Amino acid sequence: MTQLNLTFTGAFGDELSARLDIPDEGQPRGYVLFAHCFTGSKDILAAVRIAKALWLRGFAVFRFDFTGLGESEGDFADTTFSSNVDDLVAAAKFMREEYQAPHMLIGHSLGGAAVLSASVEIPEVVAVATIGAPADPHHVEHHFASAKDEIEEKGVAEVCIGGRPFRIKKGFLDDIADHKLTDKVNNMKKALLIFHSPIDDIVGIENAAEIYQAARHPKSFVSLDKADHLITSRDDAYYVAEVISAWANRYVDNQAG
Repeated sequence: MTQLNLTFTGAFGDELSARLDIPDEGQPRGYVLFAHCFTGSKDILAAVRIAKALWLRGFAVFRFDFTGLGESEGDFADTTFSSNVDDLVAAAKFMREEYQAPHMLIGHSLGGAAVLSASVEIPEVVAVATIGAPADPHHVEHHFASAKDEIEEKGVAEVCIGGRPFRIKKGFLDDIADHKLTDKVNNMKKALLIFHSPIDDIVGIENAAEIYQAARHPKSFVSLDKADHLITSRDDAYYVAEVISAWANRYVDNQAG
């Protein structure tokens, strides 16, 4: 695998860390921009495995750490769902100027909600795939529900998410309350592929139904059977990549060039 370690300027002017996996020979079938899950990074197992599997199938895959996460600069406490969307648009701009604009967006969990929102701002995108995405960014509030009163009262609180401490500010709560994702989905005008596990205990399967209902055709849904929310099984991650690769034949192939 040819893997380039890159940086680009994010929504707040911080340098964000990214990786681009490029096929060793020939023109990529298409360029993919991948958005990781809430408080995750470009190096979580699902992101790495899906990127590798798509690379093996001829795609160039760009993944990065959102502001304040992973190896990227910035303060996570200052970020919002809107800034995540802006980071995605900035990543697409960087790809457009230095390589090629993304033809497909893939988002995991809250990253899925972010790519749905960002897709309307990236004209080159023809296809969007989500994995365990919430139908409303407000859904992530359950991660810090016990601290909500403190956040509202003091403006900020430290919470534990996935065993790690994070500072959440009131601005984050206000921002997710203002987003109506289904309106964006309805006006997206991109091919949509929704992956969701019926036993997902972080983001319930009803979220997939809501996104599917809001979207216009062409749209597809794939059940991930016994997969967990973080897609920790190698087989599940490769299955997602295989389905995306086959589905993309109709929309993404021959976009590169």
